Amino acid sequence: LSYLAYAWKGRLNMLHQCLLVTHVFSSCVLFASGIMTALVLVIPRLTGSVPEIALAARRVVRSDWCLTCPSGIIQPITGVWLAIMDGYSLLSPWLVLTYAAYLLAALCWFPVVGLQIRMAREAETAVIRGESLPPSFQRAFLWWFALGWPAFIGLVAVFWLMVNKPVFGG
Repeated sequence: LSYLAYAWKGRLNMLHQCLLVTHVFSSCVLFASGIMTALVLVIPRLTGSVPEIALAARRVVRSDWCLTCPSGIIQPITGVWLAIMDGYSLLSPWLVLTYAAYLLAALCWFPVVGLQIRMAREAETAVIRGESLPPSFQRAFLWWFALGWPAFIGLVAVFWLMVNKPVFGG
């Protein structure tokens, strides 16, 4: 019986380690893909080259679907699972603040995805027609840029809360 308990504990420890590595890795991917997509779209926009902007916008959309979306889904699943395995109350103040910061980032990211798709289509159309970018692209870009900041700050807050796990009122 003690061997079975030992084996079970070992498997739980292995599961915990796999979840932890997945959680940390996906958080890095989520954070890095956010910064990368911002740079990939901002830098070509500074050049004013419509073909470069169109290519960058296509790549940003693809990157969000391939990197940001999966890691954004993995994060809360592995996070809650780890919190349960580690014995934290899911209503611990630091976890509730983490949920709020993550929700802020997500609520900013959802419209950003739609703006990115719209900007990619408008830039591609401008390239095909040999035109400059329409004013609607510029407005979408400004909204995209503005929404990126609270999302970035939200993810920084999540990182800080995860690392520090502050105790409130204690």
